[in-house]
This record gives sequence, structure tokens and C-alpha cells, in this order.
Amino acid sequence: MKNPAVDAYIEKSADFARPILKRLRALMHKTCPKVEETMKWGVPHFEYKGVIAGMAAFKQHAAFGFWKQRLMKDPSGSFTKGESGMGGRKIRSVHELPSDTLLLAYIREAVALNEQGAKVPRPTRRKPPVKAPPYLTAALKKNAKARKTFENFSPSQQREYAEWLTDAKQEATRERRLATAIDWLSQGKTRNWKYQNC
Repeated sequence: MKNPAVDAYIEKSADFARPILKRLRALMHKTCPKVEETMKWGVPHFEYKGVIAGMAAFKQHAAFGFWKQRLMKDPSGSFTKGESGMGGRKIRSVHELPSDTLLLAYIREAVALNEQGAKVPRPTRRKPPVKAPPYLTAALKKNAKARKTFENFSPSQQREYAEWLTDAKQEATRERRLATAIDWLSQGKTRNWKYQNC
């Protein structure tokens, strides 16, 4: 189903971008007659059982990209190679688009992923490994029980102790916290053990 907002967007686009956007739009509808056009973040998107793709026009280029590109095969490298930017692959001329046959195959694959309910895995942000301050490392070397507990803790539990110690502003505070930390660790306690059974 065509959306008048997409018509208006295409008409306002630069002369070089209009044929690119019109061709992509036509191929989307040819491949998936049930596709719906929406405007997201101010640019046209195509949806069928979820977002399939989006396109945009900028001053110097147009862009097109598949929502689940990371799950797609892309054997020709049409969308993984070359210049890309906000919105997908940068396209400066209708001649830079892959052939209709290839684009239709990509669109079919993207539609199939939505029909299967495929999800793009979210990237996991991994924190860097815990760097225990040298004074904690030295104290742990002297107490086997505390060292074993600390080593068996998850990175977040180790980080809680390390940050508690490094946040101390004065030397005396740090020394008190270090003594407490070694005592708690030798008893197998996490940094926030007092609050765990509340």
C-alpha cells in the first residue's frame, strides 16, 4: 500500500535521488504486494511483518538498507561492501544500484526473514576485564581464602570491590576498606552482602 507521505518525500528529493527512490519503491511492491510504506525518523520505510528496509535522500547521495542486513547472505557484497552511511548503502546514481534481479532476490530474502520471525541479535557490550588495584592484588596474595573468593566472583562482583577501594579519597579510608574487603572476601561475601537478603 502506497503512502502519500512517501510520494511527497520522493518529490521533494534532489533530481538525482528521485529515480533511485522510485525504482527501489517499485521493486519493493513488486516483490511483496502486501508491503506497507511508513515514515520513520523522517524517511520512508517498508514494512511487512516488521520493518524490511528503509531508504533516504541526502544532498549528495541516496541511501538504502535492509533492516536485518546482518542476517542476510549478500553473496555479491552489494550491501556489505562499498560506501555506507546513515540509512544504508550510499547510492549517487540509479546506475549504482544492483540489477533488478539481484535486488528482487535481496527483498525476497528480507521478507522471508520477517515471515520466519528472525531477530537480529543485539550486540553485547562487554566491560573490560577488572583491573584490581595493586594494593588489593598484594593483599589477596597474602590471604588464600580471600583470593579464591575474589577469583571465583563474576566480573561485576570483582568490579564492585575494586571500585569501592579506588573510590576512597584518603589513604586511611582506603586502608580501612581494604581490611574490610579482605575480611569479607575470606568469608565468601560479596561487596553488597548486607543487602542481598532484604
